[in-house]
Amino acid sequence: MSEPRPTRQIVIRRPDDMHLHLRDGAMLATVLPESARHFARAIVMPNLVPPVVTAREAAAYRDRILAALPEGAAFEPLMTLYLTETTDPDDVAAAHASGLVRAVKLYPAGATTNSASGVRDFDRVRAVLERMAAIGLPLCIHGEVTDPAVDIFDREAVFIDRVLDPLRRATPGLRVVMEHITTGDGVDYARAQGADLAATITTHHLIINRNHILAGGIRPHYYCLPVAKRESHRQALRAAAASGEPRFFLGTDSAPHPDHLKEHACGCAGCFTATNTMALLAHVFDEMGALDRLEAFTSRNGAAFYRLPLNDGSLTLTRRDKPASWPARITGAPGPVTVFDPGFPVHWHVSD
Repeated sequence: MSEPRPTRQIVIRRPDDMHLHLRDGAMLATVLPESARHFARAIVMPNLVPPVVTAREAAAYRDRILAALPEGAAFEPLMTLYLTETTDPDDVAAAHASGLVRAVKLYPAGATTNSASGVRDFDRVRAVLERMAAIGLPLCIHGEVTDPAVDIFDREAVFIDRVLDPLRRATPGLRVVMEHITTGDGVDYARAQGADLAATITTHHLIINRNHILAGGIRPHYYCLPVAKRESHRQALRAAAASGEPRFFLGTDSAPHPDHLKEHACGCAGCFTATNTMALLAHVFDEMGALDRLEAFTSRNGAAFYRLPLNDGSLTLTRRDKPASWPARITGAPGPVTVFDPGFPVHWHVSD
């Protein structure tokens, strides 16, 4: 009989999720406790229906989030505005100056869930981007082209060449976050830029490649946008996340949909990882021999880019012989929401 592995434990600062979907109404009430359990703050996405476009709408959404928090939870929603071709630069600047809004989100129209109000003509948002550059307000970009002639697995790389790089050259000083990068192309581009550009990486893109979605049958709960890519791209993301480089940090893109809309003839895009992200990341960073850099990825780099103080409090992660467990689904009024399943046992357990 083999000897049990020694217990390993690390303590990190309470983490931030720099890309999170909380939805609204009954879904918000269902999923918010899952993020508030481990995360101190989150950059909250504005792609509601209708989207959060103005400072007034962002303030109302923030109030609904705070009202839905479990009693005693310490969680701060960091609000964003949805960039449209009619966004008012003065409203954006005022929202930033008040401390309400931490970023503006750019969705190319039609790129992902609830993105129909996004940008088609980038010249029509030039004034907003120039004001944001002047005041230091970050632009968070969903980096995919929507041209139907471009293969879905190539849309991120094409976006960098066609849209992102020209946009940044035309707007010097604009601070940009490449959201949920999925390719070695994204990693390479981020590394080649200055300190005004950063990139978030999701939990699920560190764990799955496109085979997990398609090989042996379609698995809708692994389908997300941007879609998972080849194994070589996953390895590039893992190396970037585990590098400790300040430009890379966690944005889970945890995106809840009720199961009946995921398991559907035209299923919704999104992986729900809020419940088990920290255990999964400890597993990945342990595999990479990089546990000493987990705190940078989850708790330091994002705060530094967004010019936020580091969080008080801590999380303790302990590796045990017995695998961690979590519910297969989170239940609520919208219907059950399936929690991301990594497909392997995870021996890291999380406690405050």
